[in-house]
Amino acid sequence: MCANIILFPPIGTTSDERSGATFRGPSGPRFFGRPPLAWRYAYDFRMPTKPTSKRARPKPASAPAPAVQVEAAAQVLRRFRSVFNAVKTHFQQVEKKAGVGGAQVWALSVIQAQPDIGVGGLARAMDVHQTTASNLVKAMLTAQLVVASRDDADRRATRLRVTPRGARVLKKAPGPFSGVLPEALAALDGETLARLDNDLGKLLALLQTDERAAGIPLAQM
Repeated sequence: MCANIILFPPIGTTSDERSGATFRGPSGPRFFGRPPLAWRYAYDFRMPTKPTSKRARPKPASAPAPAVQVEAAAQVLRRFRSVFNAVKTHFQQVEKKAGVGGAQVWALSVIQAQPDIGVGGLARAMDVHQTTASNLVKAMLTAQLVVASRDDADRRATRLRVTPRGARVLKKAPGPFSGVLPEALAALDGETLARLDNDLGKLLALLQTDERAAGIPLAQM
């Protein structure tokens, strides 16, 4: 039990040095004048001291994940590694055989399938940002894989066509031109794709990814 310490004057007649007042006996604590040198300590158990601060309780440690959940997460991670490895291996083979990157091969195949397509149409066909498509076109123009001409109706629009050199590049490139992952996803049924989209959305929310990255071709990552 805590106790406050209160100072009492000693028994006997004492006088205040400042006012000259005289009193006798321990009439309680003195609230005026200077206290005499001799003081007696008493303990007042009626007024326990309140604690000045509360000690913070330690937070309970989070329970470790069950072994079954850990193994399930590891299995999913291994599947992601297999997917990434398949995508990477395919684009490495494309660049080795065709001499250009996988994104350019995909763009070339789109332009060959849709002659006179514009930059905006190419971006929509590849599902990438228009800036990304524009940069691809510039690289292919520099490498003389495509040619660009102005549209007669709209001089601001550009029409693209594959050159003979670009066609030879496509002949050397292994398919699928869009990549193995888009080809595999296109082969899945609608129910599976919807479930994948929902589950991957939860994963992306935990990763806090940049939404702009969704418009970058896999071959450029």
